Amino acid sequence: MEAKTRAAEEAAMENANVLNPVIGISMADLAKVGLGVLRQGLLQPTIGLEHVAKLLQEDIRIAFGGSELSPDRRDRRFADPAFEAQPVYRRVAQGWLALERSLQEWSDATGLKDTDRERARFITQLLADAVAPTNTLIGNPSALKHARETRGASLLDGAKNLVDDVLHNGAMPSQVDTSAFEVGRNLALTPGSVVFEHPIAELIQYAPQTSNVRSRPIFIVPPQINKFYLYDLAPGKSMVEYLVQQGFQVFVISWRNPRPENRDWGLAEYIEAIEEAIDATCEITGQTCVDAVGACAGGITFASALAYLAALGRADKVGSLTLMVNVLEPRRDDSVVGLFVTDDAIESARKRSAKRGVLDGRATARVFSWMRPNDLIWNYVSNNYLHGQAPPAFDVLYWNNDTTRLPARLHSDFLDVFKDNPFGNPGAMSIRDVELDIRQATCPVFITGGTTDHITPWQACYRSTQLFGGDATYLLSTAGHIQSILNPPGPSKRKYFVNDDTPSDHKAWLENATEHTGSWWPHWAEWLRKLDGTERNAPPKTGTAKQPPIRPAPGKYVFE
Repeated sequence: MEAKTRAAEEAAMENANVLNPVIGISMADLAKVGLGVLRQGLLQPTIGLEHVAKLLQEDIRIAFGGSELSPDRRDRRFADPAFEAQPVYRRVAQGWLALERSLQEWSDATGLKDTDRERARFITQLLADAVAPTNTLIGNPSALKHARETRGASLLDGAKNLVDDVLHNGAMPSQVDTSAFEVGRNLALTPGSVVFEHPIAELIQYAPQTSNVRSRPIFIVPPQINKFYLYDLAPGKSMVEYLVQQGFQVFVISWRNPRPENRDWGLAEYIEAIEEAIDATCEITGQTCVDAVGACAGGITFASALAYLAALGRADKVGSLTLMVNVLEPRRDDSVVGLFVTDDAIESARKRSAKRGVLDGRATARVFSWMRPNDLIWNYVSNNYLHGQAPPAFDVLYWNNDTTRLPARLHSDFLDVFKDNPFGNPGAMSIRDVELDIRQATCPVFITGGTTDHITPWQACYRSTQLFGGDATYLLSTAGHIQSILNPPGPSKRKYFVNDDTPSDHKAWLENATEHTGSWWPHWAEWLRKLDGTERNAPPKTGTAKQPPIRPAPGKYVFE
């Protein structure tokens, strides 16, 4: 049972719908681009008629039992034995597979090139997945069996779940049982204190758990669109807990959830908050620099801050930088979302957030769910509505659904990063009239990626190794976006790869990388110790006379 639960938690982390920096694209934007591509295909009716004829021929073979089509064994939608054992359901599955294949072959045959071809394939797959038989009660043998076993109670429960989602979840299926979790009760439990407060951020210092601590502190900057406690999720899987137990001094930023009146908070204001928090961290620890950590959009924010400090001659406040699952040099073909991010879509997204004052994370998450509908929509339709079961109670899904807002100015700045690529094109972006050039940052950099990451693909993360002016180290974990961060030591089938060299070609890096079993956290901790292995007596309490504790962790901003 424990192994089954662990597998389910791994799947939840794999399918968590974390928002990447290219955010604010609406369903209307996606539909506009997608329909434009499909229109090009429809202008070739001869090709369409040919594939309709082929589909009808395959349907005849299916009806007479002559089709060899069968679902992929890895497709959980067709895992029920009825799809193989019962002739009717076998034919239902084959009919859908024939339709799926026909749609994809048609989109390929239209002669569309490169990005347009990939857009067409995505749209046709989206349509095929929407009409999968398992999305309906009659086409889902497992749901029908469960209805018989419960004498219809599961159907009643499913109807209740549907009504509740229509009323309280924007008509989207709930991904998590939110009643099972509460920040401060069973999430974000590592002891600590807020030791610095800024209108944009709180700074949390975690209490030491060893007699001696490493002198140089770790300074973690999370993404602004998700709350900080992914780093302190729960005992046993908390990165913060692991680090303090290994003798590190740990400080974490907790961003404030902005309101429309905070629309003018942009990268400049967030960088200002970061530098003030670094100064507070150094004052408390008696050090001159920090080992910074940034993941996803938090990495973009801190890299911008580092380039800004370097231009002003203050980069010595940063002893090293760790970037987790982060893309500094984005390209439109990195992910499915990027396929639909046209210049018009970017400007439409910018105007929408400017009008509202903020970009709402919950609304944006709905759009991102349609990028992986089988995992993030239809899976829950089957579970919640057709089977009448409660959504799962997984802490990572609770965190993933605990989204925040972005101020309009910061959202606009992130869109500029995607559009102008300022890290790959030095001088393309300025902060308060200071041109950014990340090559001026010469501190050591540690960069991670995940082999199955669909949000920030590891090959895109690897490109950052070529951007900085100092030494870069790259580590590749056999995991997805969230799993690449939540990787505590313990029983696991995960592996990671390292290579001291960072050639320009990621394939060359992987060919010569060394494979290791288990969590990458100890390897990273050793890398940090090599940078500065000095120790001091653990402070008796958090804060100092100049920076006294303000309130216990996890602070107050996390509840806004």
